[in-house]
Formats: sequence, structure tokens, C-alpha cells
Amino acid sequence: MSARTEFFTVVPVAEALHRLIETLIPTRPTETILTDEALHRVLATSPISPINLPAFTRSTMDGFAVRAADTFGASDALPAYLRVVGTAHMGEVPAFSLEPAEAAVIHTGAMLPRGADAVVMIERTQTIGDDVEVMAAVAPGENVVQIGEDVAERAPMLPAGHRLRPQDIGGLLAVGMTRVEVVRPPRVAILSCGDELVPPDADPALSQIRDINAAMLAALVTEAGAVAHRLGIARDTLDSLLPLARQGLADADMLIMSAGSSVSVRDLTREVIDQLGAPGVLQHGIAVKPGKPTIIAVCDNKPVIGLPGNPVSALSVARQLVRPTIHHLLGARPAPPLGVHATLTANIASTTGREDTVPVRLIAGDDGWQAEPIFGKSNLIFTLINADGVVTVPLNSGGLRAGTLVEVYAF
Repeated sequence: MSARTEFFTVVPVAEALHRLIETLIPTRPTETILTDEALHRVLATSPISPINLPAFTRSTMDGFAVRAADTFGASDALPAYLRVVGTAHMGEVPAFSLEPAEAAVIHTGAMLPRGADAVVMIERTQTIGDDVEVMAAVAPGENVVQIGEDVAERAPMLPAGHRLRPQDIGGLLAVGMTRVEVVRPPRVAILSCGDELVPPDADPALSQIRDINAAMLAALVTEAGAVAHRLGIARDTLDSLLPLARQGLADADMLIMSAGSSVSVRDLTREVIDQLGAPGVLQHGIAVKPGKPTIIAVCDNKPVIGLPGNPVSALSVARQLVRPTIHHLLGARPAPPLGVHATLTANIASTTGREDTVPVRLIAGDDGWQAEPIFGKSNLIFTLINADGVVTVPLNSGGLRAGTLVEVYAF
């Protein structure tokens, strides 16, 4: 019985993928690009913050900059009286400092004057001439963002292998990092095989069908972070298949062949792959339905995957094998699943009548996913950068208790 007509021995998808990953040694060439054009690109190295962010102590509220000690014991019944000596304007360095029993008008984001160490919310004050009544005590640092509180100078901001999200772009630009080193997207060649195939823009004869696999696979390849290169349609002969496959693999970092992976006399994909380079076919047949006759190979340190021609089978197996292989070529870290249920690890306080969005970090636990809230001031971009997703506290709920099952969404 010939090699083409032997029945193959199937293995689980995870085992087949492991064989490929174990055999493949990615080179991962890099390039430096503009940060604002780096969305969804994979970091080649861990960027280090060149500065403290923020670089100055600033207010998170509209109100009055004060020396916290001057407010101790203040209440509605017994307010503290402070003299207003100036205004801290946005974008300006205050030209004055606070002495004991003095205050300054300050706006959200403005720099605190020298001597101030806290901000009283304007709602808890009342102005009387040149004085202000403070009707609530504040602690040192309250309603204030300290120098480097968002990210410290020389601190790593993101890990290598991280796929950049919108908030990551903002964080990099906030520290002045306008260019970033990323992994060059691998080039994936896609070859459709079959005498019955015609391009989608052609009118098929009665015995022909339009090739839709190439477009579907190209879309999946692009979505995974690679660059798709369609080689066209090869006929079911070695003279047609082999030259296209050789040239496609030579010009790319990975080759996908669609159709011809089964065991009939017209299925030539395995024979072609075995002539593309060592070690060749690693596994022919995986334990899935649809998609059983899939071929997995590495030829001259480039992955080659032979998919079934059935569109449902091809796309299903591509999601299980092609996408993780591209992620491996990129060195991309696995992303936590979003739109999943997770158990809160800590209480989340909220105010009745308000819907809160709270960043969380997903942690794999023995009983499923856990959502760890990331608490921080709303104007710190790195609370979002350090999060995997967000949890919404419903309106009028008053908060969520630790142990509550919540849904985590992408931000």
C-alpha cells in the first residue's frame, strides 16, 4: 500500500501543536515603529520608563491646596479657617508657597504649590472673602497624585511579548516614548489546491466552486498579527503544487496549504511538504471533527500546515493550530480570556446611583478565574495598563462583595 493511501494515526490537537512548537526555533526579527501606529503589535523588549509619571505633585480634584495638618479636626460644626493666598493654575508652576493656616485655589491636574500636601474638595469648603472654611479634614496625600505614582523612572512598563492595546499606546506616549521596538509580523503564504477551484470573482462552471478558504485564512492570519500572502490556486498535480509551495515558503515565514491533505490518490499535500525541507511532516491526522486529515510540518525551520479543503474544517483547525503558531512566531504572551466569569478577590465599594467601571487583573485559580481589582486614582493611565479587563458595578448596587461572580470585559 502506498504512503498516500495509508490511513494516518491521529493525535490530540494539543499534542500536535506541542510537536510543532518544540521543533520550531523562531528568529523573531524586530523593527522600531511610531508608537501611535503600534496598536496590536507585539513588543520585542520591555520598555523602560525614562521619567517619573507624573513629574510633579498634582491635584485630582477641584478645590483648595492645603497643609493637611491645618485641617485636622475640621467638621461642619467646627470648620478650619484658612487664608487664600493664590491660585494654582493648570500648566503653570505656582510662584508662591503655603505657610501654616494658608490655602490656594487649585484645579484638577494643576501642580501643588510648595508647602501643600493635600487637596480639600470644593464641595467641602465655603469661601468667605479672602478666607475659606474647610468643613472636612484631609490626610497628607489625599486627592493628590505623587511624583512617580503612575510609573517610576527606570521602571519596566510592559513585558516583552505583550500585544499593545489602546491604553498601552497612551502610557508609552505619556512618558515621551514616541517610538517602540516590536516584532516584525511574520509573512504567511496561503496556497489553495484543487482542480475544482476558481477565484471568487470568477463565474464557476457547473462542476466548479469558488475558492473561499484563501480569503478566510488570510483574514485569520491578519487577525492573529501576521501578514497574509495569497499564492493563488494550484491544480492537483505535483508540477503545479510543488513550485508554488517552494516559492511561497521561500518568500514567507510560514506556509498554509488548503486541501489535498487526505489520503486519496489526488491528495498530494504530504508528498509536496516532504520535499520542502527537513524535518518535514511531524504529524498527519489530528483527533478533531471536522479537520481530521490535517498535516503539521516544519521545513527548514518554517512551519507548514496542510488543512482540509472543506471551509468549515479549514477555519476550525486554523483557529486551533494556525493562530497559536503565529503567536509563537511573534513571541506573543497568551492573553487572558475576556467576556468570562470570574470571582472577585476583594470588595469593591460604590455609591448608590452611580455605575462604576473598575479595572481588574485576571488570575487563574483552582476553581476558575479570579478577578483582582486594581484600585487607583482615575487619572492614572497605568491602572488600565496593568489590568486585563474591567468589571462594571451596577447602578444602585452599593458595590460588590469579595466572592461575587462577575463578568470581565475588555476595556
